[in-house]
Amino acid sequence: MRRLEDILRRIDRKGYKAYKETEGSYRGAWFELHIDHAQADPFAPPSRVRVTVPASVARLRPEWMESGHRLVALTDFLARQIAAAIRERQRRNRGHTGTGNSGLIFIDEPGQQILPRTAVAVRGGEVEVRLSVGLPAAGRTVLGEEARRLLAEDVPAVVRRGILEFSPDRLEEHLRLADRQAAIRRYMEERGWIAFVANGAVLPRESGASDRPMRGPGVVPFQSPPSLEAEIPVPHGPPVRGMAIPRGVTLIVGGGYHGKTTLLKALERGVYNHVAGDGREYVLTRETACKIRAEDGRSVAGVDISPFISRLPFGKETTAFSTDDASGSTSQAANIMEMLEVGADVLFIDEDTSATNFMIRDARMRRLVAKDREPITPFIDRVRRLYEERGVSTVLVLGGSGDYFDVADTVILMHEYRPYDVTQEAKSIAAELPIDRPPERDEPFGGTAERIPLPGSFGASRSGKDKAEAKGLHTILYGAQIIDLSAVEQLVDPSQTRAIARLLRLLEQSMDGRRTVAELIAAIGERLRREGLDLLSPHPGRHPGDLAMPRPFELAAALNRIRSLRVRTVGGQGG
Repeated sequence: MRRLEDILRRIDRKGYKAYKETEGSYRGAWFELHIDHAQADPFAPPSRVRVTVPASVARLRPEWMESGHRLVALTDFLARQIAAAIRERQRRNRGHTGTGNSGLIFIDEPGQQILPRTAVAVRGGEVEVRLSVGLPAAGRTVLGEEARRLLAEDVPAVVRRGILEFSPDRLEEHLRLADRQAAIRRYMEERGWIAFVANGAVLPRESGASDRPMRGPGVVPFQSPPSLEAEIPVPHGPPVRGMAIPRGVTLIVGGGYHGKTTLLKALERGVYNHVAGDGREYVLTRETACKIRAEDGRSVAGVDISPFISRLPFGKETTAFSTDDASGSTSQAANIMEMLEVGADVLFIDEDTSATNFMIRDARMRRLVAKDREPITPFIDRVRRLYEERGVSTVLVLGGSGDYFDVADTVILMHEYRPYDVTQEAKSIAAELPIDRPPERDEPFGGTAERIPLPGSFGASRSGKDKAEAKGLHTILYGAQIIDLSAVEQLVDPSQTRAIARLLRLLEQSMDGRRTVAELIAAIGERLRREGLDLLSPHPGRHPGDLAMPRPFELAAALNRIRSLRVRTVGGQGG
């Protein structure tokens, strides 16, 4: 570290760009500091810094890293510990010193979900912490002594606090939770369940703008109906009891404000594991489940929506449907077919965010508008085929149409945030009040068309400069295009969006005019499993940026929302 201190003394009070001289690696007493990128301006994004702690110092136990889910939980825990140490430093007034981000230390802090991310890496017992640091400045002048204190004292101190001084008992409990979550997921898979909600779970969030649990005397803990209750043996403790949702067609019904959508939102987020205290630690869903909604105005490229929509006016093709301005029904149909294309086998649908004419067409409307004048086959007439022929389950939130009782396997009534199994009552009502409603279409659902993206139909290059950059959770700037992901509801972390932006560049480079969307997405998924998120680093071996693992479905959703995307469509209903 003496060499770094000498550099900082030499550049003290020079122009801010002199910080570039600090780039390099420096050995401390028990760590190594790597300044991979020194910012050129105090108002620019902070400098990229790594701290490596050798295995002999970190002394991580082998059992903490013995499985994939444990390693993810371990790095998640360490990132949270370092984030807490950074906040403690700021409370002691050792934070902002000077212009812009001067004196600040950042780490990509995890939220309520436990995701693979680049903030902390553990390899063979060695720990690498990836930080962002605001190098101190007065105006645009280097503050050498403040920088020395920041880099030689404060950064090592927060890493020591997070990596070497944590409570092993707290880490053990974090890992035991991960073990239990993994055991529940295996048990669900063995029994063919699509979701599980534990008794005692807290599903409501504190506000529409927060992902944290609601607290207070008005919170109703979840309690499974007896007929759907199951008990799952888990390691490190007693069995977990709760509601198991089987494969098939499940309806969630009930009055307004009684918890239907709250349950569905918990289920759609159940594709991720959650931290202790979140309330949804044991709300778990098949990782291949996708939320579907209408999305007026989105672009669609060569999607076979003919299982739902055919005979559009003026002979517009639906076996390879393309548009720059999809309607509610065509966008919802496209969203379903795009997710099936990349392997979704559970669909979550809420009537509040669906196109009404896509979901249902009652007898009176069918009488007024004859079938030969209506191109849409409503979802109610396809949902059973989807399950029986394709093995795709659906969970629907409904409050206004009892017609779906005829096609449901399970009906859950939410009343005052408590679930009741009303399947038999719903079937009895359907028998007592039959609806003269023959299916508008009773032919096989058919296969999913394959789409081959055409090379050159999109690119990150803009004015000769590449741009693949996330702006928050729901926007990606890609070349000259803005990719709107605001309707992609299972994105949960801006770091996932940053990863998707870089993965799109990898997709672009992989397109050869022969491989399908599904093949391209699967190939990238395999590389991520093999190499991890560090493969997305523009400078291998250096700070990769703040990234978290997205699912293949959200990557596919981003690809499908590139407005210039062009594809060749083969197979499906249209051959």
